[in-house]
Amino acid sequence: MRNRYVELSELEASIPLFSRPWWLDAVAGERSWDVVLVERDGVLHASMPFVFTHRYGHRFISQPILTQHLGPWLRAGGAKYAKELARQKDLCEELIRQLPRYDHFFQNFHHQQTNWLPFFWQGFKQTTRYTYVLPDLSDEKKIWDGFQANIRTDIKKASNRFGVKVRAGLCIREFFALNSLVFKRQGMAMPYDLAQIERLDQACAKRGCRRIFIAEDAEGRPHAAVYVVWDEKSAYYLMGGGDPELRNSGATSLCMWEAVRFAATVTQRFDLEGSMLEPVERFFRGFGAVQVPYSSLSRTPSRLLQCVQFARTLIKS
Repeated sequence: MRNRYVELSELEASIPLFSRPWWLDAVAGERSWDVVLVERDGVLHASMPFVFTHRYGHRFISQPILTQHLGPWLRAGGAKYAKELARQKDLCEELIRQLPRYDHFFQNFHHQQTNWLPFFWQGFKQTTRYTYVLPDLSDEKKIWDGFQANIRTDIKKASNRFGVKVRAGLCIREFFALNSLVFKRQGMAMPYDLAQIERLDQACAKRGCRRIFIAEDAEGRPHAAVYVVWDEKSAYYLMGGGDPELRNSGATSLCMWEAVRFAATVTQRFDLEGSMLEPVERFFRGFGAVQVPYSSLSRTPSRLLQCVQFARTLIKS
């Protein structure tokens, strides 16, 4: 089944980057993911890859690191709207039936997958989250004019006052050092280690779909860095980093601007990935990107885990 999915992903550019087999190999390991497929008359009409882990004797289907979304892919149909919804329902139900036994399920769906009703009818819960997207990269001036004044000011300040310039070619270890400073400043544990990042970076570099931008001053001090990946449809801001002692230079905004300008040469839109954290959301919103909702789906058949989740809600309240 995985071999069929590999063949499908090589032919279908509409399958998002984060759902492609090589990406899942890199972020989860070849033995930690699988896929369910719906095939009719020799044609694959739907797919849903998933990553599984075992913790405390329970089996989880969850979201791997540095993977914005998974969820179902449905081949585009040409039927009238009502029949198309019925077709989507049938395909999603078949995907759900094929999923292996699990104690807890959690996935973010791509924002283009708006019909989650078939999952609701099968007992899944949904939470709406948001990303920010520059939907059209073809007009650079229009994008620049859409930035909030503070973003444009930061970009000019970084270039003119601090003499910051952006270049590509930072090695992954240097990037990781800058990236780790962000978590250290916030008192947070790193969600991944260097080995995981190196494995993903090697996979992306092999396919020519990643670039690391670094903003440096005249003395060679790195102020900020941005890690971008892309497919045929969209670029994604995957990771960022910066020196907290130099964070007021405006270099992060400059670095992001150069990443957007580059993305216009390789793909159609730019997904800043969004955030539910207010300061991060405010920064992304400043780039004039469009707020786009996407769905997080979950289901917990395990009675024990249901009790644990309920206990956590009581503690928080």
